[in-house]
Amino acid sequence: MVDKAGPEVWDVVVVGAGPAGASAALSAADSRARTLLVDRSRLPRYKTCGGGLIGVTVDALPDDIDIPVREQVESVSFTLRTRHLRRRNAARHSPPLLQMVDRAEFDLALVRAAQDRGAVLQQETMVRSVEEHAGRVQLSTDTGTIWARSVVGCDGSAGRIGRYVGVEMGRVDLGLELELELTGPHRHDWLRRIHLDWGPLPGSYGWVFPKGDWLTVGVIAARGAGPATRAYLAELVAGLGLDQLPVLRSSGHLTQCRRDGSPLRRGRVLVSGDAAGLLEPWTREGISFAVRSGHLAGRTAAEMSHLPDSEAFSVAGRYSDEIDRGLGVEMRTGRRLATAIAAHPTLAYLAITHTPPGWKAFQDFTRGTALLPELVGRWPITTSIKAAKTASRLVRAPTTSD
Repeated sequence: MVDKAGPEVWDVVVVGAGPAGASAALSAADSRARTLLVDRSRLPRYKTCGGGLIGVTVDALPDDIDIPVREQVESVSFTLRTRHLRRRNAARHSPPLLQMVDRAEFDLALVRAAQDRGAVLQQETMVRSVEEHAGRVQLSTDTGTIWARSVVGCDGSAGRIGRYVGVEMGRVDLGLELELELTGPHRHDWLRRIHLDWGPLPGSYGWVFPKGDWLTVGVIAARGAGPATRAYLAELVAGLGLDQLPVLRSSGHLTQCRRDGSPLRRGRVLVSGDAAGLLEPWTREGISFAVRSGHLAGRTAAEMSHLPDSEAFSVAGRYSDEIDRGLGVEMRTGRRLATAIAAHPTLAYLAITHTPPGWKAFQDFTRGTALLPELVGRWPITTSIKAAKTASRLVRAPTTSD
């Protein structure tokens, strides 16, 4: 919309073109809001991320999006502190456990889908400040001023919009990642297979995710143990015999998890995805939280754009309530689970790798047929933990595969 006596005013401006921002722009445009999507970079751009899409993520995407899948995962190998290898295979002809994507390709696909629905993309634009003026939001950027009737902040955990809203983060973790070129016999070794390791640091774990021509190998642990986390990554790479593969890229990032009760909106401004600290505290999986919260934020912002302040603020409050009733419950469950697993990593390893209910729960989680609150509430999970206690001697057993 263009005001007759003033500058152009967008119905919705989304800041950040990752999965949360692209989903918000797509949802707002679907709601017939005139939508601008801005990002500080030029797409496609590299993003440090494992790139695993669980079933919940796929289910939350529009059916017409062609997901740029690089690998369909059918088996998982597990280790405990890089030892005691155990491989589990999904049943033949069953749906994939995970779909692996390169984040640069995935993010671009979502942005293109938002553009197809009418959203406008403005790249290489950094937001410097946020102000609100009687039904309008003013974004000062390094390329000029942008006006909006509502704003969705998806610019990451260190972004301007989250600071404006007052998002409070609790847990902070350090993730380290390597991209390794797949060469020789390693190509067959990692066909449709991922690897997960319960790490030596409290609450830490590592992963190996195939992406066609390369592997993403990473570890994550609580911030403050940088040298030990780097040593863990080197140990994981060497322990899996990957230390001779060429390194294509080395990177790191901080993941920040929202504190319970942290604000998700201020005035006509909402936050979603990493900017809101929305991720699963156990696995630190964030893509599904980004897509789901972004979709809700975009739809809410579109509704807010047509309302006076008092009504718009009430709609924004409903957004916060809906996030807390849905994703918030998942996060609280994940936080409890993360605490329990950090205290008993061996039992968690055994429950998933050596008991049928534990392995089924893992598959249900990755395929998205059950959310964490449902899984944790199941009786077989408790049974698996009890069975794992009696099978603790198995961590001294040789490598096995089913």
